[in-house]
Amino acid sequence: MEKQLEDKIMESLEEVIDPELGVDIVNLGLVYGVEMEENNTVIVTMTLTSIGCPLAGVIGEQVKKQLISLEEVENVEVNITFNPPWDKDRMTRYAKIALGVQ
Repeated sequence: MEKQLEDKIMESLEEVIDPELGVDIVNLGLVYGVEMEENNTVIVTMTLTSIGCPLAGVIGEQVKKQLISLEEVENVEVNITFNPPWDKDRMTRYAKIALGVQ
C-alpha cells in the first residue's frame, strides 16, 4: 500500500473514538496494522483495551463506517487480536496526557 493511502486511512481512524475512554483508537495504540488487498478491501488488525470489552462490536462497526467512506475503499474487515496484549505503553503522548497516565 502506498504511504499516502496508509496515512489517509490512519488519519481517518483517528476519528474513531473509544466510547469508554474518549480518545481515538490510533492514539490509544489499538491499531496494530492496516493492509489493502487488490480488491480495495482494507484489513484492520487491532486490539482492545481488555479482552472482555463490551464495546468491541461498536468500535468495529465505527471502524468500518469510517473507512468505507474513503473513495479508495470498497470493503473493510476488522480483525481483533489480543496478541500482543494492549498496555498503556502503546499510547501516544497525546493519549497519555488526555487520560492523565504517567
